Amino acid sequence: MNRIPASSPRLPSAALSSTVSTAAFTSPPPSSAPLVLLHGWAMSPAAWAPLQAELGALSTLAPALPGHGADAPRPQAPGLAGWADALAATLPQGAAGAIVVGWSLGGLLALELAHRYPERVARLVLIGASARFVADEAGSPGLGAEVVEGFRRGFATDPGATLKRFIALQCLGEADRRRTQQAVGAALAPDADRSPPDPVLADGLAILADSDLRPQLGEIRPPCLIIHGEHDALMPLAAAQALAAALPAAELRVLGGSGHALPLSRPADCARLIGAFLQ
Repeated sequence: MNRIPASSPRLPSAALSSTVSTAAFTSPPPSSAPLVLLHGWAMSPAAWAPLQAELGALSTLAPALPGHGADAPRPQAPGLAGWADALAATLPQGAAGAIVVGWSLGGLLALELAHRYPERVARLVLIGASARFVADEAGSPGLGAEVVEGFRRGFATDPGATLKRFIALQCLGEADRRRTQQAVGAALAPDADRSPPDPVLADGLAILADSDLRPQLGEIRPPCLIIHGEHDALMPLAAAQALAAALPAAELRVLGGSGHALPLSRPADCARLIGAFLQ
């Protein structure tokens, strides 16, 4: 498997080889197209700060997901479609379309936005994402159903303890786990550990548990870059490989020696991959 090693401070062009590619890219996106950054569950837009710094002059927007801050959009209905509709209002208007970058739960939402609003999405970048987060009985790769259900039950009764478990799982496989845990903890959504939990925030876990976008993948046409950690314990690499194979125009890049928290643990490498994808 071709991968980008954890120890590489700079990515030579030869290291940018894909493990899976169904890409058929014909032209770069308009230079005016902004990047819309959708963070993961229980996180805040602050999770994108290291990547935004590395992206330099590229225009970015980082809205809070529903239930993840006082200024977050409020969905009219629970579930993935309701959240995507609420976030669609944050996408910039214009013929260029947006480049939507989604991490984890944000990746599911990015796929749903591209499916529901294809004219608004020019390209996709999916980090630590999958079309279905939960493994199924047919052998589809994902997080165990019992683990996800344990998170849902735990968050309802003890949000603080559940978030600590969730952070620890995100950071498994990271070369510098302690530093990554500190960075993830500092980027949590405000009041994410309050009890009782915000029902909209809790709905985010339900979205992760219940959503399955695999039947729609063939209809999602924007060019897509998938960035995944080799040792992601929250979403196994096999799920990213299946996602890349199912999308009509996708390429997968694997960051070696890394887990799920790539925007915080590998922002420079993520930025270089995104920059190359947008050329």
